[in-house]
Amino acid sequence: MIGKLGAKGIAGVLVLLAGIGVVAWRDPIVAAGIGLVVAGFVLTAWGLVSGLLSSFGMGGMMGGGGGFE
Repeated sequence: MIGKLGAKGIAGVLVLLAGIGVVAWRDPIVAAGIGLVVAGFVLTAWGLVSGLLSSFGMGGMMGGGGGFE
């Protein structure tokens, strides 16, 4: 999975984790909420993309997740 992200994707994940880490240092409860929101966005995007790929007959490309089998 890390190989598919590329350099910019890995940098984005590191910046995201660093930002949540800074918030967690100040207020752990808020950081947990931000983490849950980010996880929700990721799962929603994954479901949308896998459903879209599935509708074009490429459902197995996302490594699981939603789809219209």
